Amino acid sequence: KSDGDGQAPAPLQLTPQIKCLVFPRADTTRFKPARPDMFGLLGYYLMDAASLLPCLALDVREGHSVLDLCAAPGGKTLALLQAQSLGFLCINDSSVSRTLRMKKALHSYIPKMFLKDEKLRITSFDGTKWGEIERNTFNRVLVDVPCTTDRHSVMEDDNNIFRKDRTGERQRLPQLQLKLLLAGVQAACPGGEIIYATCSLSQNQNQNVVKEAICVAQENHGIILQVVDLNPLTHMFRKTFHFAPDLHIGVMVIPHLAANFGPIYICKLRRLA
Repeated sequence: KSDGDGQAPAPLQLTPQIKCLVFPRADTTRFKPARPDMFGLLGYYLMDAASLLPCLALDVREGHSVLDLCAAPGGKTLALLQAQSLGFLCINDSSVSRTLRMKKALHSYIPKMFLKDEKLRITSFDGTKWGEIERNTFNRVLVDVPCTTDRHSVMEDDNNIFRKDRTGERQRLPQLQLKLLLAGVQAACPGGEIIYATCSLSQNQNQNVVKEAICVAQENHGIILQVVDLNPLTHMFRKTFHFAPDLHIGVMVIPHLAANFGPIYICKLRRLA
């Protein structure tokens, strides 16, 4: 595929410096909880390894300004902070309580001097309004939207979004996801790149949201988006994760007996204008 100028898209590159340790395929051993070091900081963060793929695919480079639009609970933020050469990082979540918990988590891993750095900003704004707050600004935007969190919904009954009394909330999710993705698109500068991610298997929350966002961005905002090919990513990590075959837009990690990671859906968009 080529972009609007007839030029072939640049080959996929990944964010450098992000490190992740996983057990070999089919090994179900659990990592031990991290213990504080002599400075009271934890050495590693336990998370689904597939959750790092959006951060890797974001391709944060030296001097980039980055927006993490729906950042809580903070695992992906910690991964992005490994790219220490980034120029500026804005961490946002619409929930004040989740933002406070995220700040505590960050203090457990990051020295205070770095958290007070002017290159880091933590906010708690309505992410759907970001296009009105700060347009055409960021080189990279991560839009890791609220979703049905399918793995947790299967494993936990507490506050499960599939309960009957939360049917309306669940049905409204794609509308919220679309608004967040469009806000992230508007926040990106021309030439910038946006990662849309969920931990859902739902086509309505994944491919359909991306397709509609591409149309609405052009029709309502004059923004042209290009879908970036993530097949090189699936090829690179084919021995670690189990990817769903033949998705029309984006890629998805699905849980597998020998590679129990995910689900994670990822689509990368490049803003051409």
